[in-house]
Amino acid sequence: MRFQLLFGFFLDSSQLRSSVVSHAKTLGYTSRSATAANATVDVFLNTSNPSATMPAGTVFTASVGDTSYQFVTTTAVTSILSGSTIEFTDVVIYEGSYVSSRYTVDTQNVEQRFLINDDRADTTTLTVKVQNSLSDSTLTTYTLATDIAALTSTSNVYFLQEVEDGKYEIYFGDGILGTTLEDSNILIMDYVVTNKGAANGAVTFVNSAAIDNVNSVNVRTVSPAAGGAEPESIESIKYNAPLDFASQGRCVTTEDYKTYVRQLFANTQSVSVWGGEDGSFSNVTGASDVAEYGKVFISIKSKSGSNLTETQKAQLVTGLAPYTVASITPVIVDPSILNLILSINFKFDSNATINDKAGLESIVSSTITNYNNTDLKVFNSVFRHSELTALIDASDPSILNNITTVALGSLYTPSTSGSFSFTIHFGNALYHPHDGHNASSGGIIASTGFYIQDNINEMFFDDDGAGNLRIFYLVSGSRTYYSNEAGTVNYLTGVISVNPIYITSVSNVDDNTSSSIRMTASPASVDIVSRRNQIVEIDIINTVIVGGQDTIVVNSGGGSADYVTTSSYVAPSSY
Repeated sequence: MRFQLLFGFFLDSSQLRSSVVSHAKTLGYTSRSATAANATVDVFLNTSNPSATMPAGTVFTASVGDTSYQFVTTTAVTSILSGSTIEFTDVVIYEGSYVSSRYTVDTQNVEQRFLINDDRADTTTLTVKVQNSLSDSTLTTYTLATDIAALTSTSNVYFLQEVEDGKYEIYFGDGILGTTLEDSNILIMDYVVTNKGAANGAVTFVNSAAIDNVNSVNVRTVSPAAGGAEPESIESIKYNAPLDFASQGRCVTTEDYKTYVRQLFANTQSVSVWGGEDGSFSNVTGASDVAEYGKVFISIKSKSGSNLTETQKAQLVTGLAPYTVASITPVIVDPSILNLILSINFKFDSNATINDKAGLESIVSSTITNYNNTDLKVFNSVFRHSELTALIDASDPSILNNITTVALGSLYTPSTSGSFSFTIHFGNALYHPHDGHNASSGGIIASTGFYIQDNINEMFFDDDGAGNLRIFYLVSGSRTYYSNEAGTVNYLTGVISVNPIYITSVSNVDDNTSSSIRMTASPASVDIVSRRNQIVEIDIINTVIVGGQDTIVVNSGGGSADYVTTSSYVAPSSY
């Protein structure tokens, strides 16, 4: 423990990257290299050949904006003819150049080092092989050492460390912990040198040349390029190295999983982890409090804002395998965005500012955006109503007060191929002062429009204030109910359960074509918490900000004052 505290102190006080990396190494931590954007594609060769091999280093191209980028394979794949096509499925391609470096081992040269000579190399793509000699082409593949306690004198492993100028060096065992190299061995290192995050978002890929002498090639995108990132920052190394040391190479606690997820998926902005004993998750019902032992649930918000692709999820589960306790199964869960739709009315003293109403509204909007970016938009965040209203009042000296109400919003993308039930999880109690509250005006639930099978009317959801979800359509502006028992509303838990319904299409959302329905609700509290895979963020587009000049009039001549009410409380309502 004293060792950890001592080097943890040196790590915290270090400023230079070289010092931070060095102190992290004493804790057994290797900083993450640059990572290449990667995509998954299916490749089709139109040929009559019985089989074909797509070698490592096969080049594809794609554009982001006006810039073209090269993507490469890192492993050779062989497939056979099916009909008139040879198909390679779920091929992972990486942005960058495929580089191969060779060293001839000279044990008499004490200064010999095995360097990866480019600071843009993605070490996650690194493969290390050792050929016996020029006259003996036998190859042995070496793997990255992850658990020293499991090593023996015959373990074919290599070690990795960051060295000067952001480059990386590999080295080998001493014959006790891992095999040692011998004179005349030929070390072969293959890896991708990348432009890091520049190619994130690339969607359309084409082959650059014939593949195994086949020129007629079609490429289908399974998942677009994502995951490209800069090398790990100094701040990240300082944060992760002590946690990695504490985990001792094993994922036991939720913090252990968070540490390794950040190492394995460089594009992580925020991560939430919970054990199956605390609840479960399914794609149909979402997160629940029902225990599911033997699993750990992991939700990741990427820096790009996109959900992880199925390929990335599979890669992450594979990457976690060496650290995971055998009886535990990691499950990767998409984050769920809980939107806050605000209605803000503020009063200002026009004599105390040079800004007009529109200018002050713009200032308040900037305050809200800054709060959203700094305090929310990550897992396990809390929206504090009093904190935001204080920030609004402090936006400009002329602002005297504000009344801010909060509604919750959540998007759901329905299947349009049949009748399905679904669940909306607000994760917070909903406003329910008494049974039947606001039933005649739609309760506290509202939604954007959608269409159902065998009906031409645009439908909407609301509730009856007694726990029943309803479906209605408008006739001359009045609600006509199609169903009074379309599902249930649990006001205490904030869960809306929708009975099986065949939704054929959805209406525009915020005047844009959408594939989702937005469900909104009034919360019981103006303080909103995020749980498990939820991320709370303010819906800037639908937030309404209205400023008004304060109407308290004071007789400037010293006479009596006429006080006019400046604002009044408005109960939460649905949007």
